[in-house]
Amino acid sequence: MSAAPTTDTGTHEPPDYSQVQSSAEFAELRRTHRSFAFPLTLAFILWYLVYVLLSSYAGGFMATKVVGHLNVAFVLGIAQFATTFLIAWWYSRHAAAKLDPKAEAIKSRLEGVTLRKEGGA
Repeated sequence: MSAAPTTDTGTHEPPDYSQVQSSAEFAELRRTHRSFAFPLTLAFILWYLVYVLLSSYAGGFMATKVVGHLNVAFVLGIAQFATTFLIAWWYSRHAAAKLDPKAEAIKSRLEGVTLRKEGGA
């Protein structure tokens, strides 16, 4: 769905993005994001690498039957998919609880400054 075109033909000053980027609020938002995303990404890449290395070099172990015709390779392969969905769900909860409120505060402050500049001009 697209937004209706605006009828406002006035000139708008763009926000001072370099000021926002250097603010303490933005630094906290980046720190919160990075402290969650980087370790989790690293852990997932390592987990995937272990799976690939086991598949390549530990064929006997990966062929070990777990239940019926299901072997270790199949179980770990399914676990890769499950991990992917779990991480996506966990990140969306983290973003909704920690990142979105901080980003919204920055956005509101930025829009408030922009509107005051336009209204005062």
